[in-house]
Amino acid sequence: MSPVPTRTAHDISSRALAWLHANREYGALSKLPRADLGEEGETYKALAETALAASLVLRDGAAGTTELTLARELLDFGWEQLGDGTLLYERLLRHPLQTDPLETYAHFARAGYRHTLLEGLLAHTVTLRATHASEHIPNRRLAVANAARITGHDHGAGAHDWASLTRETWLGRMPEPWHIDWLTGYAVTHTVFHLTDWGRVPGGLPGDVVGYLGHWLPMWTDIWAEVSQWDLMAELLIVGNCLPEPRTEAEDWQRLAEVQHADGMVPRDDNPVDDDPAQRFEDHQHTTIVAVVAGTLALNRALNEPGQPAS
Repeated sequence: MSPVPTRTAHDISSRALAWLHANREYGALSKLPRADLGEEGETYKALAETALAASLVLRDGAAGTTELTLARELLDFGWEQLGDGTLLYERLLRHPLQTDPLETYAHFARAGYRHTLLEGLLAHTVTLRATHASEHIPNRRLAVANAARITGHDHGAGAHDWASLTRETWLGRMPEPWHIDWLTGYAVTHTVFHLTDWGRVPGGLPGDVVGYLGHWLPMWTDIWAEVSQWDLMAELLIVGNCLPEPRTEAEDWQRLAEVQHADGMVPRDDNPVDDDPAQRFEDHQHTTIVAVVAGTLALNRALNEPGQPAS
């Protein structure tokens, strides 16, 4: 394990954040508010992911003044797109078994945005047996549990059984690591994200899972870097900074820095990048969001660890 190159992590994250901010209008919804998203489901999802990244920049507070300003403006933009939360309220009211209103709201609630009617509705729906019986895949159940934890609803009748949820996941069962595939790789990363609330509570990972990840994470990261799957590779970098003792390799950060474009965009793979700005945003927004989160968490962990280098 190498020390985190803090300057590299900061540069990747800040440039990626600036690109998201400069291109945010490509992620705007066309009509608001409404409960049924139709063809705009992917745009809505991307707004939520951008809000996640921006909220973590503000939460960790390790970024500079410029980055904090851009993050707040991205959250303001997303909140406005969601009708100041009314879209989420109406969506949950009409579709009570959908989890995206809670999950999306959590990113904004983390940064201080609140919607009174939605808060009241969530307080009711999180206690329902129907809510807890919804058939999600295991790591998605953890996503709902973490969103409830962030918004203050993971208690009483709304509490989740974190230990059982953990052991139901692929990662929680610690299977033969060579049987991991691309889709399972994403399931592994998200299991870690939700158990630790994106690095806030590294102790949320059971000790045996920490040991398993510590052994195999470097190999998985190398595999997906070698095949230029930069999105998953960057997610694995996030995982390394969610562990109780951060695990990272300086050369992995250098790889990510080298593929990042001059304007801050990070490509998802090694396929040609479209010149059309709107298509470019659609194709590579997610990987750029992941780069913001990866750099933000790495910088935060590095600044809280003694003896880390500046570059």
